[in-house]
Amino acid sequence: MTNPAITARGLRKSYGDKTVLDGIDLDVPEGTILALLGPNGAGKTTTVQILSTLITADDGEARVAGFDLARQADDVRGAIGVTGQYSAVDKLLTGQENLLLMADLHHLTKRDGRRKAADLLERFDLVDAAHKPASTYSGGMQRRLDLAMTLVGDPRLIFLDEPTTGLDPRSRRSLWQIVRDLVTDGTTIFLTTQYLEEADQLADRIALLDHGKLIAQGTADELKRLIPGGHIELKFADAALLDAAGSALAAGTPDPETLTLQVPSDGSVRAVRELLALLDERAIDVAEMNVHTPDLDDVFLTLTGRPEAPAQH
Repeated sequence: MTNPAITARGLRKSYGDKTVLDGIDLDVPEGTILALLGPNGAGKTTTVQILSTLITADDGEARVAGFDLARQADDVRGAIGVTGQYSAVDKLLTGQENLLLMADLHHLTKRDGRRKAADLLERFDLVDAAHKPASTYSGGMQRRLDLAMTLVGDPRLIFLDEPTTGLDPRSRRSLWQIVRDLVTDGTTIFLTTQYLEEADQLADRIALLDHGKLIAQGTADELKRLIPGGHIELKFADAALLDAAGSALAAGTPDPETLTLQVPSDGSVRAVRELLALLDERAIDVAEMNVHTPDLDDVFLTLTGRPEAPAQH
């Protein structure tokens, strides 16, 4: 059984009469990625701030990296790293100098600090830019340097708060690979993101937060199965075949203009096989077939009533 990197029960946080977190429970196993999704003001950044000891909860309890959040906050800080959506890089310093500064803050010896900096510069593909001011770095390079600085202290658990906001698609995918490599090495990642594709690509589990409450948790596939709307679209060569298929499959919705038939389905291999076998028995040839299953956008829209997750809190 994998040990939990984070367990939280009943976390609450209010500011005045506004409840930001309303009793959330979380479990994040070691060496996995949890993505916390939610619309603006849902409470995501507040959750990260509480679990990373930046603010205290009004109620509830949590253990982070094996330590009690309330009684062992210093131990928690020593075990975690935090990379926010706003870079902590000192742009007046070079990439190497930023890393050496972090090494000093972690009380590494000069020799160990230089070795660690050299390793991270190579790992994050920053060797050529090591002696250039960080102000000359692209957004993607600055974000890689920011994450490299977080790793100087060898954290077991990293909070990534919207780490790819503002990055171009190529830089985003580069950072995704770095995150995957970290998890392969045993690091736990707690990720908040406004990109549903990012959560789909990276997360072992996804938690959906809305108005301070967790409204769904599970793998991406489990969450998608909560939502109706999956279907198989069949296209036929002529209207006669479309009519024949429509008669054979009473649940289908035909479109005579496009010669397609939309059949409700969960999109599973078994469902597709049974559908094709039925048509084959009737000698009905299918010209094209597309399987549509709900994606995280559908999940998000259905569960929150909002079309996207542009998140700050």
